[in-house]
Amino acid sequence: MKFLDKAKIHIKAGDGGNGSASFRREKYIEFGGPNGGDGGHGGDVVFRAVPNVNTLIDYRYKTNFAAARGENGMGKMRTGASGDTLVLPVPTGTVILSENEEIEYADLNVDGMEYLAARGGNGGWGNLHFKSPTNRAPRQANDGLPGEERTVVLRLKLIADIGLVGFPNAGKSTLLSAVTSARPKIANYPFTTLNPQLGVMYAHNREFVLVDLPGLIEGAHTGVGLGDRFLGHAERTKMILHVIDGTESDWAARYAAIRYEMDSYGGNLTNKPEMVIINKMDAIAPDDLKTRMDAFKKSFGRKKKPEIITISAAGRLGISEMISAIEQKMIKLEKDE
Repeated sequence: MKFLDKAKIHIKAGDGGNGSASFRREKYIEFGGPNGGDGGHGGDVVFRAVPNVNTLIDYRYKTNFAAARGENGMGKMRTGASGDTLVLPVPTGTVILSENEEIEYADLNVDGMEYLAARGGNGGWGNLHFKSPTNRAPRQANDGLPGEERTVVLRLKLIADIGLVGFPNAGKSTLLSAVTSARPKIANYPFTTLNPQLGVMYAHNREFVLVDLPGLIEGAHTGVGLGDRFLGHAERTKMILHVIDGTESDWAARYAAIRYEMDSYGGNLTNKPEMVIINKMDAIAPDDLKTRMDAFKKSFGRKKKPEIITISAAGRLGISEMISAIEQKMIKLEKDE
């Protein structure tokens, strides 16, 4: 299934049915009078958050959706049937935005949550409503009102506990495969991850959802590389795992570059709790590892340093210690909420 996290669609609620202008016509009843029924209510358009779906691909090829029209009223005071509500399922975590993306209508971040996006039109009155002492045989009936219609933008922000960020080839996908059952594409070239990948990490009796975001590079906020379009999926995370390739000579520069891109994107990402994961420790000589670590810690100066953990995702070194550290960090965050 292809991944799609943004779609623009047009929705229209059903029009109301027309009222009926009819009269009672029965033998031996000389003055039957009006008996036209009302038109039915047009169907509404509702978005509903559904679990176990993480793409908006269903809204890529079909972009126009309309609810059913209400039926017209009939004689014998029969009201037309209302149009069925059109329910559009979207992944949990979908944000409903205006066409220009400046207004947020709803954030469907809970399974089963619904948003009434367009109301159906009211049905028209039959001529029975217009009967009066001075107008005993009205031939007037109302047409149904049109249903609401609008163009909306659907923006998916995946719901995960932990987001993995870093430069391409830092080993994020390898790390995800080491701690979850996810099997992302892994190769020795940049941008092997083209779409966010989800996985579930188990720690004792707890589980956490991780999202591996496509690699960022300098200038991502201006559209360089894959840009920063996938950083929106990190907005809902409780914590960021910043993965750095330990074989790089200047960890501080790598760290600062990604932090700058996150800050330029916004979304309060740089204020989220963070752990720094130095990957590929088995490819570094112990003396070099210590030298680079000392330099990296010194680069923070008096600023508060994030927790730093060294691992080798490919060699499965330090993985259990990292999982325990993540678990303790998450427990503390949950207590502080």
